[in-house]
Amino acid sequence: MTGNGEVMASEETTPEETVAPDRLAVATSSLTSRAYERLEELIVTLRLKPGQILSESFLVAELQIGRTPVREALQRLAFEGLVVILPRRGVLVSEIDLGQQLRLLEVRREIERLVARKAASRADEAEREAFSTLAEGLARAAQEDDAAAFMQLDLQFNRMTLAAARNDYATRTMRLMQGLSRRFWYRHYRETLDLERCADLHRAVAEAIAAGEPEAAAAASDLLLDYIAEFSRATI
Repeated sequence: MTGNGEVMASEETTPEETVAPDRLAVATSSLTSRAYERLEELIVTLRLKPGQILSESFLVAELQIGRTPVREALQRLAFEGLVVILPRRGVLVSEIDLGQQLRLLEVRREIERLVARKAASRADEAEREAFSTLAEGLARAAQEDDAAAFMQLDLQFNRMTLAAARNDYATRTMRLMQGLSRRFWYRHYRETLDLERCADLHRAVAEAIAAGEPEAAAAASDLLLDYIAEFSRATI
């Protein structure tokens, strides 16, 4: 998937411009979310490659979403560090950088320790049961060396932990880092990931949350981040 060219002004009527005034904001917001989700996935899975320059016009045509939502989605992606807006030139997909990844992990360590501790303290009975089930799934993924199952469970783990922690500020902070983290992992996991070890470390956090043990959850989170930093350095 490639695209180049200047960002050109256009007189065309885009879909969001045809919406009645009282519905325009809602329609644009929905389209912006859709554009963001699709672009973020393309970038994280490397279908839009690091260092690639794209025009706004190309992205509008590719996504079949109007110019305003695409532009707003790109601003959000720029804020998250996944793209760089180049005035009068287009959009640059940011490079994957080990130094950036290690600095990001310094922040993730502190936030994820807090999130694990609070999830263990605040999870309700249904959530604890769900974490117990998740831990069992992670154990199976490790035993069976099932990368696809682990990827799904890892995403579920992240969402469940943030939900159980019940801290909007931590959630917002983590969401700012998730795209860069996922892209780095996607780029290198086939080369350096020890799936059994990684799944077991996730399982330990899930089990501590299920058991309602905040300090054990925080300690398990630190061990998981130790491994993620080790995994990152192994990509050199």
